[in-house]
Amino acid sequence: MIIAVDGPAASGKGTLARRIAQQMGFAHLDTGKLYRAVGLAVIRGGGDPSDAGAAEAAAKALDPRALDDPALAGDEAAQAASKVAAIPAVRAALLKFQRDFAADPPGRKAGAVLDGRDIGTVVCPDADIKFFVTASDRSRAKRRHKELLGRGETSIYARVLQDLRERDARDSTRNVAPLEPAEDAIVLDTTDMDADAAFATAVRHIEAVSSGGVRTE
Repeated sequence: MIIAVDGPAASGKGTLARRIAQQMGFAHLDTGKLYRAVGLAVIRGGGDPSDAGAAEAAAKALDPRALDDPALAGDEAAQAASKVAAIPAVRAALLKFQRDFAADPPGRKAGAVLDGRDIGTVVCPDADIKFFVTASDRSRAKRRHKELLGRGETSIYARVLQDLRERDARDSTRNVAPLEPAEDAIVLDTTDMDADAAFATAVRHIEAVSSGGVRTE
């Protein structure tokens, strides 16, 4: 079984995807880390993440071990990821990695959960279940602000909100694989929903599909 979890930054999709994978005993891939790793590699090499040539080279040379770098959780990596993700050659270079993970999950697991921004629309359009997790930009900015402060980083809410809106604009208007829900995705609005409620709702949908039932919004 392949489960796709898409959505904008700080919507809660990563937390949801990890919990689903743990519950189901499936492999989990945070595809955003791939783009963060590429963006960070470009920066560390003294380049600009918006430089198509530098970004493509970094994507093709990506070492899977780089996905364990703690720096990928930082805002610098997040902003760089949004820039490299808008480059077609980068997405093409990382597409095979993601599809191979879904088709043959590590550890001989019975399924895979991938979260990102184009899993249900581009990477795994035939996924068994697709979720699109969203929330208001202010709600997402508050979550990211709290997360950054919790890690001991300096954070100003207004700046976080501005950066998030700019990233949303880049992700939603890029020419290749723009951020949008798949036509058959189950939309979960977590603006007024905590992580436990979102997880419970998702599990109900998964159980319905697994038992041959019909999904309901």
